[in-house]
Amino acid sequence: MTDAVLSPVDDRRAKRNVTILVLAQAILGAQMPMIFTIGGLAGQSLAPNPCWATLPISLIVLGSMLAATPVSGIMQKYGRRAGFFLGTGFGAMGGVVGAYGLFTASFPIFLFGSLLTGVYMSAHGFYRFAAADTASDAFRPKAISYVMAGGLASAIIGPQLVKFTADAMVIPFMGTYLAVILTNVLGSALFLFLDIPKPPAPKPGSARGRTRRELITTPIIAVSVICAMVSYALMNLVMTSTPLAVVGCGFDTSTAADIVSAHVLAMYVPSFFTGHLIARFGVKTIVATGLAILAGAGAVALQGVELENFYIALILLGVGWNFGFIGATTMLAGSHTPEERGRMQGMNDLIVFGGVTVASLASGGLMNCSGGDALAGWASVNLAMGPFLMLAGGALIWFWFSRKDELA
Repeated sequence: MTDAVLSPVDDRRAKRNVTILVLAQAILGAQMPMIFTIGGLAGQSLAPNPCWATLPISLIVLGSMLAATPVSGIMQKYGRRAGFFLGTGFGAMGGVVGAYGLFTASFPIFLFGSLLTGVYMSAHGFYRFAAADTASDAFRPKAISYVMAGGLASAIIGPQLVKFTADAMVIPFMGTYLAVILTNVLGSALFLFLDIPKPPAPKPGSARGRTRRELITTPIIAVSVICAMVSYALMNLVMTSTPLAVVGCGFDTSTAADIVSAHVLAMYVPSFFTGHLIARFGVKTIVATGLAILAGAGAVALQGVELENFYIALILLGVGWNFGFIGATTMLAGSHTPEERGRMQGMNDLIVFGGVTVASLASGGLMNCSGGDALAGWASVNLAMGPFLMLAGGALIWFWFSRKDELA
């Protein structure tokens, strides 16, 4: 396994960077549960066809997928700080355009704002990699875990802001998008204190690392990308439909926000100990556990549409995502060199968010157009998890038994 850190003497710098990234995850990351809570509901109010209700969320994920390689390249050339500032700039612009789309009741303009927001989501996804940049091998899984744990605060802040802002103005959800703008403007100041050196520019004749084809055909990288993609895509598939299912089953928007809040808490609370679990039991065990918990979430959701079903299923969905995604990220972070960082991390997020885009696009169609009511749509969403869990589980089992020497 290759060393992907920038040769730190100790972890003091890494711990300072982790602190800043945790705060960024908590403050700036709050906009993601905000938008994911109201995006489908706002889309449903604007879309000419209910099957397109989740298209705004799909456009966010599509924007993230398209931005992954350019944002990673910018970070490789100009440093993490430049890429993160770029992300918050696009996050603010996405809020402005989204608010204008609501003001004019224009679905296309609202969708364009969602696409711009996707650039922020892409940059946000690199917080976890930035945590590993200056960390030692021993501290790396904990650094990634702690940064992901910053989402615990965002899980509380985001949905609570939705409650205060969704109906604060005459136009529903307009206040939420104004809050998104303010979050990006103020939160971006955190990156002034980030201390992550740029990767050294390659010298003529120096090693440039493996090509993208060589990287993605490396077994440990291929398996980590598959597991990360499936964990994130399935989480997005179900979470995107949840507000529609909750409201469609007779509950109100505030209840939907509470369920999303419980889900996002479950995504990030385990991060306080996921890194320790990886260090103790090995990354393969944690990823496998995450996939099993995701399967359990689908099973609970299929048992009914009472409030307890929604809460338990979404909590399991969050924990399963945490174990699967952090585990896969840890596998990937230790499998490439600094020279390969830009192309590998950009390619990873392109593939991961490509899968998430497909899941998000499918979510609205499955929820609103695969049955006669919300119950049938919700069942279709959760049944769709099965084939993808089999894909990730099969890949992990193959690697577990055939490449024991490459995976701790």
